[in-house]
Amino acid sequence: MSARRFLAAVVQLQSNEDVENNLRVTEEQVKRAADLGARLVALPENFAFLRINADTQGLKSPIDGELVERMSRLAKTANVDLILGSVPEPSQVPNKIHNTSVYITADGEVLATYRKLHLFDIDIPGTVTLRETDHITPGAEPCLVQSQFGAVGLSICYDLRFPELYRHLRRAGAQILTCPSAFTLLTGKDHWQPLLRARAIENQCWVLAPGQHGYHGGKRHSFGKSMIIDPWGVPVAIAKEGVGLAVAEIDLDYQDRVRAGLPCHTHRHPIFRTK
Repeated sequence: MSARRFLAAVVQLQSNEDVENNLRVTEEQVKRAADLGARLVALPENFAFLRINADTQGLKSPIDGELVERMSRLAKTANVDLILGSVPEPSQVPNKIHNTSVYITADGEVLATYRKLHLFDIDIPGTVTLRETDHITPGAEPCLVQSQFGAVGLSICYDLRFPELYRHLRRAGAQILTCPSAFTLLTGKDHWQPLLRARAIENQCWVLAPGQHGYHGGKRHSFGKSMIIDPWGVPVAIAKEGVGLAVAEIDLDYQDRVRAGLPCHTHRHPIFRTK
């Protein structure tokens, strides 16, 4: 294995409002991934705290706070680069947070942060109602991480429906795209895999998609099916039902061959090449 060929893992969780239990399970799965040889491990959205009741006092975690520090120690102990799907970072708007993804190196260093750009507001009568804008402040810019494993473009959950974000990341040099999620059961069963495969195919990128799974309590059900998709759009690893992992080899040389054999990004019409 090398920096161009390595094992990556996506962690599938069933988080709720019990922070300490969520973190205990997270730590177990990250250490398991490391034992299997993974060098890059990605956690789902809201891994430490998943809100079930709208009136629950939510967790707030500054980037220099205890939660990220604990995860930095975990990354260092497990000797993995660790992507925190999202942490609830306090925002400057009173009573609101940013939904923030954090890239931590195997040395325990916070290399980059990304604040979720697109917020999920949905109200389907009789099924699911979620309004992220009630308690989340959107971010302001995309994030491409120059990591030891290549250029990693960060995104979170609902971002997946906005292909222009991923095209921007691809144009900036992305080789790997991450999409940690808590996709609802209702939307996930029809949209999760098709959208992920589309982002991989159109950008010829590896996609790491760790997700929440199962019944969390209240009305919260997540779809799961955490997966890793190759630059041809093939899901090469999919997590089983329940808490667990999907592990696959990331081969950046294979990605180069895909891009060389079908160089669609060089075929874009001139009117789109600067957009």
